[in-house]
Amino acid sequence: MRIGIISDTHGLLRPEALAALQGCERLIHAGDIGKPQVLEALEELATLDAIRGNVDSGDWAVAIPETLDLRIGGLRVYIIHDVKTMEIDPVAEGIDVVISGHSHQPKIEQVNDVLYLNPGSAGRRRFKLPISLALLDIEDGQPRAQLVTLG
Repeated sequence: MRIGIISDTHGLLRPEALAALQGCERLIHAGDIGKPQVLEALEELATLDAIRGNVDSGDWAVAIPETLDLRIGGLRVYIIHDVKTMEIDPVAEGIDVVISGHSHQPKIEQVNDVLYLNPGSAGRRRFKLPISLALLDIEDGQPRAQLVTLG
């Protein structure tokens, strides 16, 4: 199973992001969506799960949760916009993958059997950080992540 993970679009959904997400069975937006049209376009590609980030406000964002705790491909996946605000212990909770955004810094890190994944920002460039998203493959109950740099 391939899951496309995108974050920090801030209202800009790049054509190269849509191209990179083609063929994913599921998509996750880790917050700072920016506009409801971003979610509408992603929903046309695959089943979408999304959380609200700190810039997501207004009537369109009210129903979007701040965190999600999902079971995907036999794994427990926790999604939060800013990992620094996480109030749970992923190891104690039995979480396999933590997905976050907010920092705009793409990162894949394994800590105490928990895979931490930040796809970076797929929106407007911030400082000299790359524009990126991530792909998460789950095979035989094992997660494998890769970062995809866009244009």
